[in-house]
Amino acid sequence: MKKFNIRKVLDGLTAASSSSSAAAQPGTPRENDAVQETLQSEHFQLCKTVRHGFPYQPSSMAFDPVQKILAVGTQTGALRLFGRAGVECYCQHESGAAVIQLQFLINEGALVSALADDSIHLWNLRQKIPAILHSLKFSRERITYCHLPFQSKWLYIGTERGNIHIVNVESFTLSGYVIMWNKAIELSTKTHPGPVVHISDNPMDEGKLLIGFECGVVVLWDLKSKKADYRYNYDEAIHSVAWHHEGKQFVCSHSDGTLTTWNVRAPAKPAQIITPHGKQPKDGKKPEPCKPILKVEYKTTRAGDPFMVLSGGLSYDTVGRRACLTVMHGKSTAVLEMDYPIVDFLTLCETPYPNDFQEPYAVVVLLEKDLVVIDLGQIGYPIFENPYPLTIHESPVTCCEYFADCPAELIPALYSVGSRQKRQGYSKKEWPISGGNWGQGTQSYPEIIITGHADGSIKFWDASALMLQVLYKLKTAKVFERARGKEEKPSTDIVEEDPFAIQTLSWCPESRMLCVAGVSAHVIVYRFSKQEITTEVVQLLEVRMQCEFSDVDSPDPGGEQTPTLLTPGASSSPQETELPTQPSTGSNSSDGPRDNIPCLQVRSSPLKQSPGYQVELVIQLVWVSGEPPQQITSLAINSSYGLVVFGNSNGLAVVDYLQKTLLLNMGTSELYSPSDPYQRQPRSPRKARQPSGAKMSRKISSSSEQKPDLDAKDNSFTRSRSSSVTSIERESREAISSFHFCESFPRKTDSLLSPCLLVGTTQGSVMMVALSLPPGGDQRLQQPVGISSCGTVVRLKGGILTMALLDSTGTLLPPSYEPWYDPNASDEEKEKSRRRRPASPPSSQEGQDSQFAVLCSEKQAKVVAMPSQTRVYKHNITETSFVLRADVVQMGGANCIACFCANGHIMTLSLPSLRPLLDVNYLPLTDMRIARTFCFSNLGQALYLTSPTEIQRITYSQETCDNLQEMLSELFTPVETPEAPNRGFFKGLFGGGAQSLDREDLFGETAAGKASRSLAQHIPGPGSMEGMKGAASGVVGELARARIALDERGQKLGELEERTAAMMASAESFSKHAHDMMLKYKDKKWYQL
Repeated sequence: MKKFNIRKVLDGLTAASSSSSAAAQPGTPRENDAVQETLQSEHFQLCKTVRHGFPYQPSSMAFDPVQKILAVGTQTGALRLFGRAGVECYCQHESGAAVIQLQFLINEGALVSALADDSIHLWNLRQKIPAILHSLKFSRERITYCHLPFQSKWLYIGTERGNIHIVNVESFTLSGYVIMWNKAIELSTKTHPGPVVHISDNPMDEGKLLIGFECGVVVLWDLKSKKADYRYNYDEAIHSVAWHHEGKQFVCSHSDGTLTTWNVRAPAKPAQIITPHGKQPKDGKKPEPCKPILKVEYKTTRAGDPFMVLSGGLSYDTVGRRACLTVMHGKSTAVLEMDYPIVDFLTLCETPYPNDFQEPYAVVVLLEKDLVVIDLGQIGYPIFENPYPLTIHESPVTCCEYFADCPAELIPALYSVGSRQKRQGYSKKEWPISGGNWGQGTQSYPEIIITGHADGSIKFWDASALMLQVLYKLKTAKVFERARGKEEKPSTDIVEEDPFAIQTLSWCPESRMLCVAGVSAHVIVYRFSKQEITTEVVQLLEVRMQCEFSDVDSPDPGGEQTPTLLTPGASSSPQETELPTQPSTGSNSSDGPRDNIPCLQVRSSPLKQSPGYQVELVIQLVWVSGEPPQQITSLAINSSYGLVVFGNSNGLAVVDYLQKTLLLNMGTSELYSPSDPYQRQPRSPRKARQPSGAKMSRKISSSSEQKPDLDAKDNSFTRSRSSSVTSIERESREAISSFHFCESFPRKTDSLLSPCLLVGTTQGSVMMVALSLPPGGDQRLQQPVGISSCGTVVRLKGGILTMALLDSTGTLLPPSYEPWYDPNASDEEKEKSRRRRPASPPSSQEGQDSQFAVLCSEKQAKVVAMPSQTRVYKHNITETSFVLRADVVQMGGANCIACFCANGHIMTLSLPSLRPLLDVNYLPLTDMRIARTFCFSNLGQALYLTSPTEIQRITYSQETCDNLQEMLSELFTPVETPEAPNRGFFKGLFGGGAQSLDREDLFGETAAGKASRSLAQHIPGPGSMEGMKGAASGVVGELARARIALDERGQKLGELEERTAAMMASAESFSKHAHDMMLKYKDKKWYQL
């Protein structure tokens, strides 16, 4: 990761650039000098912290039965390690090649990974962030299978050519001992046996190696005598092999759905052939072939029948059936259906020793999009409750928000309502993957992540202390009718799939008010309650937003009057499905078949609402004269004012969710006052072509339409101000991009603070809307809220992303809020908790600015003094790219702007002076998913969805980076290896039991020599403590290697010699025949022939 860390040197440079852009207002600089900025560049550093979620595109799996740690490899070279709940780790192979196999060095704190690029790596798991100690890259052969016997340092590697090489995992050097395919199979065999698909040693005799070739040949190889003891032939391809623990039998799974059981000493034919899912014909013929059995495991128990667990093997007539895991135990066969295809499975056993009764207790099944653990000890094989946050992708994530340092009581409140949503029927036993220890983190502040999903669900996650746990799930789709006729669907839907998908959300942690906007142009307001209620009629408000092209002349030039732009039918019942037309959209024409129809049908039956988030109000935009409503681009809610505001490419609407009325429905152009220098009205070419009040045609916007490609972005900022039709069309698409409720000065002449709404647009305008709120209590529910537009405050390049207010000392002024109270509690309890936030700071003195408005767009940031609206600071963030996400965040007791650019840079700017504090080239935008989900939070935290199934958390705080080692969990914990099984008196007396083998004598350099240097290259890893060891030039090893090579070559030469001899004999015979013919016709004339 290339780092451009801008240090103190830049403080001087930015002083020069800031001075050129600082406003030359009298008195302003003196005031700015009073703002003490404590944040410096040394407070910032960028690093990844943790990755949560399901490993994307998993490809392999391994388990350490002593350490109780699970490892999962992926197709992108990632490695995820799991222990007990909260113990997770992520590492990445640099090459990005798929992980084809993983092998733990059991209870050693190490792991071997084999990759599709024919490299093997040794990972050290004894450190908090695992690192590669050694790597070995094969250059002449492709790796197909690896096997590391328990408590052995010699790793067997099978290749595509059918050979087996042996690697010392301590030094990561190849042994000179090689098992060549032509030695293993019978000499009479004319065809190559195919790649090695299985290697394992006999559980009772380490000197015997079982080798499975793809073609169906299995060989029991004697390592000492270097020859094959037995060869087992079957005419179907092999997928996997499993031993009985006594080493007298093994089982093979085949491509025709059969299992063959072989007695070691009877290679002529299988002892048993079964087709677990095959239909048995009555006439005694072979059963019909089935799908391949991809893997089989054979596990024995002391007290009963052995378990045989297999994946695949279903009948071909089960079309459309989901993937299954089959558990055969005695006479019973259980077929367990899975939600996704099976990638791999492992049977967890009580002992790590292969020569003892295995005593299986669980099966870990790795699916394409899930991890399932099955309890083998309970009737019905229930699954264990998964403690990891692997359900992020249950429905695709469409938006994401991150809240660090929230109110302490929030997490317990969400957990208490979420705990009632848990499924039943799980295994009663503890989660079996229980290794590792939690980190000793110093961070104790609560963190919450909210994810919005394509199915309309919203999940709240506890993200404190680098962990992730789901707290509560809200299903917004419950508010709508699901059963819709096929004829009706195309007439109202503006999105074909996922009509309930969450587009954006606004959450107030203090009041617990939640507001969500969906892709079907709907907004839902939720309150949090601990009591269950049944809502007879869901409160509904329908809003008609449309595009107008008439000149704007309603407000007076100064905008000083306070027109309360209220809906004529504001007091009408909220249950009415159609509100009268608003003043800003005065067209009553009905020239299209669909008019005043919402995209979704709100349910008419009573809605039972469990404790948690309960629907307060549903707002829907309706079709206007045959045109669908535009999707909502921005959203904000304020509990203190009781208002929710939302905007799209047509304009904005303000709704009073306490009175359930629409207060304002205004086109974007109407927000500009006539004297506004930034006002853009459609010019005459448009008016000539389209009469006033006509509707503008528009395409359906998608969730990513706000972020077009880079070229399109840049063009929109360098556009001509001419009145050509194209520029007018582009300008007419100005959408609302952000909102900020605040207590500020609506106009330049104001000296008193009042409730306001800052509105930002996609064309870079920031406008102020004044709010006039009635007194609290009953009057708030009866008197209307007054709203007036006050014109443009400032204009920036690019769409407005975020806005905030600071006081004169640089302290952030958050929007006011009402503390949470339970809406279903008694009136006395409500009054106790219901109080407005403390009064606003003192008002401004005449002629003196007392606030800073912080505004950040896709291109630049500005700080404007209020109420004078003079620019104090300006900083151009990027010229060639654009900012995707910007947030004003608190860190180290101060504030800054954090930005993520489309070119991958993450930057922070000080406030209010906008000095660059950090600029790191972190992550180029490779996917719209990252743009959609990237978000910053307080205290130096940020996150994004790095894949469809995983959240990556990062920090930009130097303090967090320094403490990261302490905060991370530990994977390796010192555990005693269980004792080896007792051989027993008779086995010891008569030579039974396991036969050990000194592999060093066989595979060491002294005996086997040294491997060819060209076969594989050793690469010391970055985590290696030992460094490079001097390699001895063992002549014996080279000779031994050469002898094996010559042996193989000699055999080929022998075959060639035989062929040559046969050809010579044939040539001699031909020569003899030719000579005889010549003698026969030698003395005859031509006419005698």
